[in-house]
Amino acid sequence: MGPRTTKLSASLLSADFAELGEAVRAAEQAGCDEVHFDVMDGHFVPNLSIGVPVLKAVRQHTSLPIDIHMMVEEPGRFLDAFMNAGADMYTVHAEACRALNSTLSQIRQAGLRPAVALSPDTSLSAIEASLPYVDRVLVMTVNPGFGGQEFMEGVLPKIRKLRHLLDDLELETELAVDGGISSSTVAHAARAGARAFVVGSALFAHQGGVAVGAQAIRAALAPLGL
Repeated sequence: MGPRTTKLSASLLSADFAELGEAVRAAEQAGCDEVHFDVMDGHFVPNLSIGVPVLKAVRQHTSLPIDIHMMVEEPGRFLDAFMNAGADMYTVHAEACRALNSTLSQIRQAGLRPAVALSPDTSLSAIEASLPYVDRVLVMTVNPGFGGQEFMEGVLPKIRKLRHLLDDLELETELAVDGGISSSTVAHAARAGARAFVVGSALFAHQGGVAVGAQAIRAALAPLGL
C-alpha cells in the first residue's frame, strides 16, 4: 500500500477543554496526521479561544505536528511565542495581514511551515501572488470564529479553481479545508481538490468516539481512492 494521499487534522476547538491531553492522545491513536490549534483574538473574529500556555501543555501530550490557525489581526506579532511553545505550522489569514508576503517570509525564517487561510468571501486573487511561498492554503468552508457550523457548499468552486491554479503552477502546496467537515461532506471537498481536512465535531463529538469518527472520514474518502 502506498503512502496516504490525504491528511486528517484534529481540531481541538471541538474537544473537551478540560481533557485536552486525552483529546490529542486519542486523535493520535486514531490515526490523525496533525493537530489543529485555533487562536482567536475577539477582533478578527468575534470570539476568543486558547493561546500560548495551552499550546505548551498540549505539546507535551503528542508528537503530531501542530498547526496554529491564527484568527487574529497582524498574526506576525505572536510568531515567536507560538514557535517557542511548540508550533510546527503557522497559518495566517490573508485578510488579517497588512503585508502578507512579509509575514510568510517571517514564518519561514523562524523555522515553521507557512500557510495562508482564506475566509469564504475572500477571492483567490488575495493570495495568488503568495502561492509560491506557502506550504499550505487553508480554504475556510465556514465563516471563521466558531466550531460546529455547517459546511458551505458554495465554496466548492473556489476549491476547484485553486486546485487547477496550483496544478498549472506545478506547485506541491497542500490544499486544505476547514469547517463542517464530516463523513457526509468530506468527499465533496476531496472531489473539488482538497487533500487535507480539518475535522472537529465529526471526531470529538462522534458518539462512537474519536477513532470511529476518524474511520468514518477515511471510509468516505476510500471510494475516491484517497
